[in-house]
Amino acid sequence: MTELWVVVPAYQEAARIDGTLRALAAQRDRDFTLLVVDNGSTDATPDRVLAFAEHAPFPVELLVEPEKGVGSAIDTGFRYAIDHGARLLARTDADCLPEPGWSAAARAGMLASGGLVCGKVTARHDEHGPVGRAVFRVLVALGALFGRIRPAHRRRHGYLTPYRMHAGNNMAITADLYLDCGGMPRRPSPTDRAFINQIRRQSTAIVHRRDMVVQNSTRRIRAYGLRGTARWYLERGAGHRGVDVR
Repeated sequence: MTELWVVVPAYQEAARIDGTLRALAAQRDRDFTLLVVDNGSTDATPDRVLAFAEHAPFPVELLVEPEKGVGSAIDTGFRYAIDHGARLLARTDADCLPEPGWSAAARAGMLASGGLVCGKVTARHDEHGPVGRAVFRVLVALGALFGRIRPAHRRRHGYLTPYRMHAGNNMAITADLYLDCGGMPRRPSPTDRAFINQIRRQSTAIVHRRDMVVQNSTRRIRAYGLRGTARWYLERGAGHRGVDVR
């Protein structure tokens, strides 16, 4: 039984999840169980996971969470993993590419801190050129700055530690802290700020590792446009958009 479980929420990701699965198979540390939580896909996402499981270099499980929302999928997945022996939990998304040292850095960060580990996100090189990747960096920096200066995030509101940018598609947390903080909010994305603030009220054990790197999909920029994506990262919604990017 492995102590580290990697949880990947997925919704309509048949076209992209193979890349994520290959990236996980290429990890230098493959001593983990992979749990994919399908959030009601109607495409071939579950089939792609089951096909990968036949030759994967680690145990693979597929779980279905019918309640819509990435928060619901993650919470169900994390609690399932904990119930099945997980002590360490790591998460990425089904349109992301964890770099080869990702799982090792996540494990090391959790064992050293006993808490939450935040990684570094960069833009996928296969989706945009240099300009698109630069726009992505600006949006991430803008979101981080907004989080730090937002009055509601100041420590006088009961937080034990200063605000830190937390990318949900590149994070790791011990099972004990996950349960102590109440778990992921069971709601549609975005959930990142709400979750990090739950942690900040519970613990000071929040660390950042620059060697825990995930290449992030930039498809939200195409789906929402630049202004809508900026609104999204500022947790103002995406405006009047009909695209369901969970």
